[in-house]
Amino acid sequence: MLQPVILAGGSGTRLWPLSRQLYPKQFLQLVGEQTMLQSTVARLKGLECAPAIIVCHEDHRFIAAEQLRLSGDHHNGIILEPCARNTAPAICLAAMLASDLDPDATLLILPADHHMQNPKEFLNAVTCAAESAAAGALLTFGIKPSYPATGYGYIKRAETATADKPQRISQFIEKPDLESAQKYVSSGEFLWNSGIFMFRANVFLEEIKACRPDIHSACTKAWRDRSQDGDFVRPHQGSFTSCPADSIDYAVMEKTTKAMVMPMDPQWNDLGSWSSLLELLPKNGSGSVEIGDTIGLHSSNNYIHAEQKLVATLGIDDTVIVDTKDALLVAHKDRVEDVKQLVDLLKTQQRCETIQHREVYRPWGKYDSMDQGPRFQVKRITVKPEAKLSVQMHHHRAEHWVVVSGTAKVTIDNVERLICENESVYIPIGAVHCLENPGKIAIELIEIQSGAYLGEDDIVRFGDLYGRN
Repeated sequence: MLQPVILAGGSGTRLWPLSRQLYPKQFLQLVGEQTMLQSTVARLKGLECAPAIIVCHEDHRFIAAEQLRLSGDHHNGIILEPCARNTAPAICLAAMLASDLDPDATLLILPADHHMQNPKEFLNAVTCAAESAAAGALLTFGIKPSYPATGYGYIKRAETATADKPQRISQFIEKPDLESAQKYVSSGEFLWNSGIFMFRANVFLEEIKACRPDIHSACTKAWRDRSQDGDFVRPHQGSFTSCPADSIDYAVMEKTTKAMVMPMDPQWNDLGSWSSLLELLPKNGSGSVEIGDTIGLHSSNNYIHAEQKLVATLGIDDTVIVDTKDALLVAHKDRVEDVKQLVDLLKTQQRCETIQHREVYRPWGKYDSMDQGPRFQVKRITVKPEAKLSVQMHHHRAEHWVVVSGTAKVTIDNVERLICENESVYIPIGAVHCLENPGKIAIELIEIQSGAYLGEDDIVRFGDLYGRN
């Protein structure tokens, strides 16, 4: 059986400030109504395959599970990486899970941050590659280049055949300079490296054991000592943390004698930067992509994303403007590949804007930090129907809750009461308390915190439905 594996790790720093460490690009709606993860799963419709295996970071487990639930997609497990170790260890773990489910499984490895305008062409390529994968080849899918891109790796085909069928690989090439990329494209011998793979799970495990026995050994130990919490599969943290980090290209594909490439042209884009979105999304008469409340005068060829307020431009060209609730990016479109450097600089300054948005998602709902100052903070909290926050206590802050809509069940020091719209409740410092939504509609409430310390780590949990400490 064909077993899809969706790699939903990564931080997507080049799409900051929309993409953050705790809510990266694979979980965002960048093109259309679905998130990147949801559209990757939807792309599989039409294939005869098992439900996908998802691999993501421990911090993103509830986001991934909730997005799959909302789209009605089943899965064969969500593997949680305790730390990032690149694609080779992630695929190794997925191959072990797939082998447990089906010893003859063939894996289809899909990054969760790709866009394809012609998914039917992709499905045709997968069907065409199936015979070679079944025969033991390790296939990667190569994209027919449409321009001399310097942001992609290239694959040189060993065969001159132009037929769309699996071909032997002559060489893997890292991201080239413009002159080299122009030569590669004009020669017709090269393909973009898509990062999509297909092979039998048992063949891959044999090859990674031969090529990188250290990765195979660490993953074997991590998988042997794994734990499971519902749909979440947790490799052993210590064993996986000790695993060397490496990509599947370096660890296996460039070393194995079984590598082949399947050419395809599904109008693919890896959505790796703001310029890729500017190229992909519909433009107005001035050649600009405008999302949200925007207006431009004598401005052209811009990417403008307005999240909360009006963004007006005057005499601005070739610029990326991304406005979120807590951060504003203004960059020339020719420098968007350097956004990662900007994020690295912010990290050295320990700026929280690299980690999370002002609006933070939790398994029970979300909160928006609307205002803060010395000794106070104001949040707007949304609690999903039938959801419950942890039973907790704070050492340094008191809280006032004002219910805006819905009915909240509040427990304070073992005393329960219902708080309806336009009613409020006070939780003093040191009180053990809990907030629950017993109804069928979401609760909206305003929380006002006051005290000497208001950090999120001032929480002592006594019980949590979601297994958090």
